[in-house]
Amino acid sequence: MPVITLPDGSQKSFDHPVTVAEVAKSIGTGLAKAALAGEVDGRLVDTSYTIDRDARLAIVTDKHPQALEVIRHSTAHLLAQAVQSIYPKAQVTIGPVVEDGFYYDFAFERPFTPEDLAKFEQKMQELAKADLPVTRRVMPRDEAVQLFKGMGEHYKAEIIASIPAGEDISLYGQGEWFDLCRGPHVPSTGKLKAFKLMKLAGAYWRGDQNNEQLQRVYGTAWTDEKALKDYLTRLEEAEKRDHRRLGRELELFHQQEEAVGSVFWHPQGWTLWRTIEAYVRERLFGAGYVEVKSPQLLDRTLWEKTGHWDNYRQNMFIAESENRTLAVKPMNCPGHVLIYKQGIKSYRDLPLRIAEFGACHRNEPSGALHGLMRVRAFTQDDAHIFCTEDQINAETVAFCGLLRSMYADFGFADVRVKFSDRPPQRAGEDAVWDRAEGALKAAVEAAGLEYTMNPGEGAFYGPKLEFVLRDAIGRDWQCGTLQVDFVLPERLGAEYVADDGTRKRPVMLHRAILGSFERFIGILIENYAGRFPTWLAPTQAVVMNITDRQAPYVEKAAEFLKNQGVRVIADLRNEKVGFKIREHTLKRVPYLLVAGDREAESHSLAVRTRSGKDLGAMPLEEVARRIASDAASRGRGSLED
Repeated sequence: MPVITLPDGSQKSFDHPVTVAEVAKSIGTGLAKAALAGEVDGRLVDTSYTIDRDARLAIVTDKHPQALEVIRHSTAHLLAQAVQSIYPKAQVTIGPVVEDGFYYDFAFERPFTPEDLAKFEQKMQELAKADLPVTRRVMPRDEAVQLFKGMGEHYKAEIIASIPAGEDISLYGQGEWFDLCRGPHVPSTGKLKAFKLMKLAGAYWRGDQNNEQLQRVYGTAWTDEKALKDYLTRLEEAEKRDHRRLGRELELFHQQEEAVGSVFWHPQGWTLWRTIEAYVRERLFGAGYVEVKSPQLLDRTLWEKTGHWDNYRQNMFIAESENRTLAVKPMNCPGHVLIYKQGIKSYRDLPLRIAEFGACHRNEPSGALHGLMRVRAFTQDDAHIFCTEDQINAETVAFCGLLRSMYADFGFADVRVKFSDRPPQRAGEDAVWDRAEGALKAAVEAAGLEYTMNPGEGAFYGPKLEFVLRDAIGRDWQCGTLQVDFVLPERLGAEYVADDGTRKRPVMLHRAILGSFERFIGILIENYAGRFPTWLAPTQAVVMNITDRQAPYVEKAAEFLKNQGVRVIADLRNEKVGFKIREHTLKRVPYLLVAGDREAESHSLAVRTRSGKDLGAMPLEEVARRIASDAASRGRGSLED
């Protein structure tokens, strides 16, 4: 009979099959009450799941990493039950878990309103307080189809009918209400204690715009009220930091319908861009990279050889010329292989690190576009390292060190790593993927980095590391990547002459640190709420006069600071100095420099920071040194705040 091995290595033996709930109860009543689900041999199951064999078991409580998945899945069902309690004619469709919450799509005779949303949430609270037991039952597929058809649930019946014949279907019920679901779910609705409905949206059935439109209700759910409150606070803070709003206020960029998915950079925004670009270029040069520039349009035949035409065609913009089909490059990799292939390469030339600030275009759906975060036209800080298989470890270690150092300069100290292995749709034989995945795992371990697995999310040509930044308000952003590719060099015939005179294929490491300039700048705007550290601020200082008498001195002071490398402007408008200070503070300028008669006579400036700190009057040369020192600190130990 079953022997259950617990996470601490201890074992419990039973003389009969036992449920997860019974195992929890045998350990203690407190654990039994806290149990939300179980993890049996790595698989999430209900607490009612029966174990009839030796197995490893973890009891899922609200402290378990999988707890939110179960809670949110169950809360989606609670929403569906609430909607159908209020509007029995509403049909349920699908209700998956998404980042930070869940949604459920409904078919109804009219659009839901904000007043409906309030009603749904109130009913959900009532159902949760009722602590309805959640039960699971199984029935044959065809029987389930007829059951849901008889209920008027035509969408559910269609979903079930698409499941292979002969399979059993699991249904979850709470009270008199039930729904199709694979589970698992919490044991009762009383376990759902912290949730909120967030917004309404439209959605097409099965995501096809040719199908009927449904009503989508988004919600969020957490383990307790404190976690929910913290999340809502983060949302409020995120709204204040929205890069689209700040982009307009700070005159960084704008977007409009004449160029969907593209960005119009204004002088301030382009200054920020060029500052970042210059910094990245300097760091890459110091790390032994050479910079190149590859064409925007490349023939279809090239994309067919690489596998992009079969695996990525739907995301590519196509052009026709003289009976030839060209693609606007969605990525820089093939162009870099073609550059590598010019001339004979020896093992002595490797590793060869080729970098490009490459402009790319991808045909993203218009509904997925979001400010700078998701665009159709973007520039990557892209590079490819051509190396031998024996050099993968050293190059990975060097890259990870460079990446972490650069992230620290941008103010991101909390960096996490995900390992993404082979996706279902991919190029190359399994044996090649085995080599690539083994090499990358060995390399990331050599770099001393902890990582979590991200199954099936690798590129179609190779496994990858994803580097995730955590920003000032606790949000995660996936930016940098490192991919090991044995496929593309083979497909495009890249070679090098080995030390024994034979021809061999190089390994290609695809790597990026920022990801795309557009998205990274959007992240920076939101991370700093527009209050960039001095080294990044488009305008680092403003020199202001109090009266017209100081205007000549202000112009000379601004020119001096500019010659010392400070990004500075002179504000000589006929406005009160207090008005000028407030205006430039709202523009998040780090240093506000004021000249009255005394400062003009002594060749000094009164120095204030955007945080309101008065640093007093300083000689002009000291002001320049102060700002330069602050910029050099990259925001660490900043002097201006």
